[in-house]
Amino acid sequence: MSRVSLEGRVAVVTGAARGVGELMARKLSARGVKVALVGLEPDELKQVSARLHSDSDHWHADVTDHEAMARVAAEVKERFGKVDIVVANAGVATGGPFVESDPESWRRVIEVNLIGSAVTARAFLPALLESRGYLLQIASLAALTPAPMMSAYCASKSGVEAYAHSLRGEVGHRGVKVGVGYLSWTDTDMVRGADQDDVMRELRQRLPWPSNKTYPLGPAVDRLVEGVERRSAHVYGQWWLRGMQGVRGYLPAVIGTVGQREMRRFGDRLEGLRTGLVGAGGAADEQRPTSATTVRK
Repeated sequence: MSRVSLEGRVAVVTGAARGVGELMARKLSARGVKVALVGLEPDELKQVSARLHSDSDHWHADVTDHEAMARVAAEVKERFGKVDIVVANAGVATGGPFVESDPESWRRVIEVNLIGSAVTARAFLPALLESRGYLLQIASLAALTPAPMMSAYCASKSGVEAYAHSLRGEVGHRGVKVGVGYLSWTDTDMVRGADQDDVMRELRQRLPWPSNKTYPLGPAVDRLVEGVERRSAHVYGQWWLRGMQGVRGYLPAVIGTVGQREMRRFGDRLEGLRTGLVGAGGAADEQRPTSATTVRK
């Protein structure tokens, strides 16, 4: 599939204060894209915006809030005149045994990763239909295979994958392309936050190669940007993830067997495992205002 020039296009990136979203914004901006940054950390968003090469602006909003995101969409359209690209990247994570998990943190992962992605699409689809644009939904290796101690994250990423596939079939005839981006463990605040717990770090290190590695952020985001340029249906942040599609049907049974063995191995060490949201982004989400706000530069 040939690439299209991104020069002069307008992109919205959620979860843009750090990690994948921040680097996506920078790399899109370097290609001449005007970028609207959306997230929960206004100071960080302002700093990211100031470093971009092209025209940009930022909005402080909770992606799970329908009214806030509708206002953001209207203001982005007013500010830039159009929207060509939406990268639904905002996400949080928690880990640990489901039976001992914090119900609010577990629910929040589903709300941000799945509901927030749908709210984002609902807000911006009218503009994408006008521009015959492209929506890239960021999913994960967690959408391809289940993993013990990650029930909320796996459920949310499986959900956004299925939702994005469904949406692709609905809007394709109207010129809007929908892609799903898959990432393995990538060097972000979220992954580093999860690794602060000894048990979660050791469990991840015991995964089979190549899923037990932490991959550099830059090459993964380069692949995502190439997916935007090609308006791809599937984008893989690490080369080997494409091959997982062919074996994913066998993985639940394998993980179910291997997972039992690993849970026995760690035994009593699982007691008292922290189950809140991980990383700096998780901390920002836990400190979010209870009422929706949108703040522009």
